[in-house]
Amino acid sequence: MHGKELLEKAGEEKRSDEFYVPVPEGYKKGKTKFIIVSGSVMSGIGKGIFASSLAMLLKYHGLKVSPIKLDGYLNVDAGTLNPYRHGEVFVLNDGTECDMDLGSYERFLDQDLSKDNYLTAGKLFKGILEKERKGDYLGRDVQFIPHVTGEIKNFMRELAVKSNSDVVVLEIGGTVGDLENAYVIEAIREFIFEEGKENVCYINLVYILEPSHLGEQKSKPAQLGLNRLMSMGIQPDLVICRSVKPIEKKIKEKISVYSNVLTKNIFGLHDRETVFQAPLHLHEEGLDKRVIEMLKLNERIGDNGFEKNIKDWQEFTEKNVHAKKKIKIAIAGKYTGLNDAYASILKALEHASTHRNRKVEVKFIESTDLEEGVKPEEALSNCDGLIIPGGFGKRGAEGKILSAKYAREKNLPFLGICLGFQLALIEFARNELNLKEANTTEFEPKCENPIIDFLPEQKKIEGLGGNMRLGRKEVEIKKNSLAFKLYKKELIEERFRHRWEFNPKYLKKFEEKGIAFTGKAPNYEIMQIFELPKNDFFIGVQFHPELTSRPLNPSPLFQGLIDAAIKRKGD
Repeated sequence: MHGKELLEKAGEEKRSDEFYVPVPEGYKKGKTKFIIVSGSVMSGIGKGIFASSLAMLLKYHGLKVSPIKLDGYLNVDAGTLNPYRHGEVFVLNDGTECDMDLGSYERFLDQDLSKDNYLTAGKLFKGILEKERKGDYLGRDVQFIPHVTGEIKNFMRELAVKSNSDVVVLEIGGTVGDLENAYVIEAIREFIFEEGKENVCYINLVYILEPSHLGEQKSKPAQLGLNRLMSMGIQPDLVICRSVKPIEKKIKEKISVYSNVLTKNIFGLHDRETVFQAPLHLHEEGLDKRVIEMLKLNERIGDNGFEKNIKDWQEFTEKNVHAKKKIKIAIAGKYTGLNDAYASILKALEHASTHRNRKVEVKFIESTDLEEGVKPEEALSNCDGLIIPGGFGKRGAEGKILSAKYAREKNLPFLGICLGFQLALIEFARNELNLKEANTTEFEPKCENPIIDFLPEQKKIEGLGGNMRLGRKEVEIKKNSLAFKLYKKELIEERFRHRWEFNPKYLKKFEEKGIAFTGKAPNYEIMQIFELPKNDFFIGVQFHPELTSRPLNPSPLFQGLIDAAIKRKGD
């Protein structure tokens, strides 16, 4: 049975054959085109940046694009992953806790994503087992083929229908050689057969090594990776060669011989000063034009402002690359050994500083070191601003409190995010309100002065039994406040990820000593923003403003921090 026939017969009930091809209502073959992005040789070579860059270019051409990130781990989502293991947990508007690559997609595409853009093996198998228990598989023995592969294909088609997209871009995490990706690659092989080659473009990223003792590029690992992919039934349409330096002609020729891919369909993507140059490089190389031709999307391209869009991006990128003046921002955290643990904060700083023609030099301060004797004045003396980021757990908390105290007393521009908001208030309570036992019940459940506590009001907002605020929520802002000056709105929406809140029974004591609570949850006495007006810039927020910062539209809070840091430095 051909792919076309399979799709036509997919809706039949009580089928007795071996096929399982679920197709969502309203799905029309060919209406949505699909791009599959996988990697070989090794992980961490920039599949997410590449896929984001290509998706952005296609959007600039006037196409509606929706991405999917598929991760092979058995976690249902990324919520319980340690940042040291997998980088930061990125949170979407609907509360989905996901892989940090979704952050790259949102930033490059400048569009909000949802749970429909994220799939893990855990989420996949959980859904399959729930269907099996309900009898959705009509008494069949549920197998990897056709049921697991069928559900992967269905997830892709459902996104196509829900988003009404011209193009869906699927990024497969890890590498094609991973055992956990074997059934994913098989699903894609079936998908290409069912949809037709004219509707699916398969792109594989390889890494070209250049051992320092040889001084030349080596393609053998890439050849072996491509051979592995082809042995699984996939013929790539395009090959992207990641490398440190520009790809040599002979490397493209060797890759072509081993992959049956014409040299004109092999593109290089070498390291540049900034990832923001990736879309521009790919456009100059003609990748977007080639993909449009392959998928026969030319007729959907019109006068859509591509030149203006690409010019705006280019101007931002040139500012980013050529900025000379520097400012130094400290981040006091406990995952400072891995930059990816604070990826969105680093990007938000970069967005805001670029718009002021500045380079941000980030100084990571390990908060546990402050607990073990490093003086805050030593760690922060040459910094122009301080961020205390979000997080969970007691480790390093006292060090963050010491750094917040230094920033408050020395008028150092300060932004406290989530846990940073909470710890700054605890520091103020201890040292200005003289509540020496002030703490959070997250760390000390029976503390004498629970400045931060788990509140009944939170349950009312979240509904039945909810104990964590996740996703986009509204925040009411007081006029004549720093927050209002930055946002220029009385009602904003930002993304949250926390359980504990400021205890309102201490509200008056804080206000009497100079703290202004300028943002709250609508209809509830749950404080979401505080400021210290006597300082030039000292603000804490319960939400995560870094998650909604975009290159061409920086977060107002990060822009405010950068502006205050520039003013403090005096240049």
